[in-house]
Amino acid sequence: MRCAWLLCLLGLSSSAACAQDFKLHAWLDGRLVAAPDESSWTHGGLGKTRFGNGGVDVRFGGAGLVGAAQFTPALLALAEVQFQNTDYPSMSVVEAYLRYRPVSLSRWRWSVQAGAFIPPISLENEAIGWTSPWTLTPSAINSWVGEELRAVGAEGHVEWRGDADTWELRSALFRHNDPAGNLLAIRGWSLSDLTYGLGSRLREPDAMVRQDGRQPPGRYDPFQNIGNRNGWYADLSWRAPGRGSVSLMRYDNRADPAAHSDSGVFAWHTYFWTLGATADTGPVTWITQAMDGGTVIEPLHGLQFETHFGSAFLLAGWNRGAWRPTLRIEHFSTRAPHSDPGIAQGEHGNAITAALNWRPREWLRLTAEVLRIDSVRTQRVDAGLPAASAITQIQLGIRLIY
Repeated sequence: MRCAWLLCLLGLSSSAACAQDFKLHAWLDGRLVAAPDESSWTHGGLGKTRFGNGGVDVRFGGAGLVGAAQFTPALLALAEVQFQNTDYPSMSVVEAYLRYRPVSLSRWRWSVQAGAFIPPISLENEAIGWTSPWTLTPSAINSWVGEELRAVGAEGHVEWRGDADTWELRSALFRHNDPAGNLLAIRGWSLSDLTYGLGSRLREPDAMVRQDGRQPPGRYDPFQNIGNRNGWYADLSWRAPGRGSVSLMRYDNRADPAAHSDSGVFAWHTYFWTLGATADTGPVTWITQAMDGGTVIEPLHGLQFETHFGSAFLLAGWNRGAWRPTLRIEHFSTRAPHSDPGIAQGEHGNAITAALNWRPREWLRLTAEVLRIDSVRTQRVDAGLPAASAITQIQLGIRLIY
């Protein structure tokens, strides 16, 4: 599947000469990281940050290419590929789709798009490469979106444009996201800026892999079609330039919780509501978002295990020209009320992120970030660790943007 999407990206590049307008953007990210002592989940541990195992080191943050070809005023093709090596070196396609949006002179405008795309959940990640312009590390909500959520299907979009505000409705049918929810159940929430693409393989906690009778490392592809069911989402939003926005979304992958692939990867029936809003008060931008949902697996006929999950955050960013200080606070939790301890574990925690961005040039962004996470997870006791964890990750990031 990965090869097919990489060929799609190459096809977009080769067809650029036929487009009326072709744009290519790129980014390259490096970090100086003071990592927490705990082993990160990206290396099979139970740490909740991207980096772990202590020490102060120079790390590779990632790199990406985004190409967009405007074939006609109505037809756009977009593809994005990223490279990262935090877990293992990998290059994958994050998004690749065609969009048809006819020119409209009325208040109504509509469009359809088909391919692979990220559901329109995030209010944070609006910069190149689906990254955040506010912090290096997105919230727990949007960290999970980048890890496990992707729609391969078709989306319809209807927009009404008023004199001072705009209403939008998006709805999609999709497949290839049946394992989504696995990480929240067996690992819990994380705070990481890793965005996985089609064909990627996510790391599971070594403790859970051993408990399941397997040998670490355990990895799985979250973007699979296992039960041959169509999932859906619908998003209703209102926005007013200079004032703010409100967005309400329902997501349901409709996966068959009893289905599994030939390699033993189960489908997880995952569903949630998310409500978000933004507001501008002078030079300060406010972003808040909450998510509430659940995921269900049925490893044996008639035996279901459900994990409830929820998270919410509030971000304040101060726009000071080339400088942008940002502060974010958040809470996250999971709960498995009738679960075998070997299937899912409960947790609750809080995090605070402080970042200072400086962008002296359009092509250069420097960021200093401190992330503090305090959490309690019962799974840690089974791995011989204290249930409570308090970790701090400090990063200095440099991003080159083309």
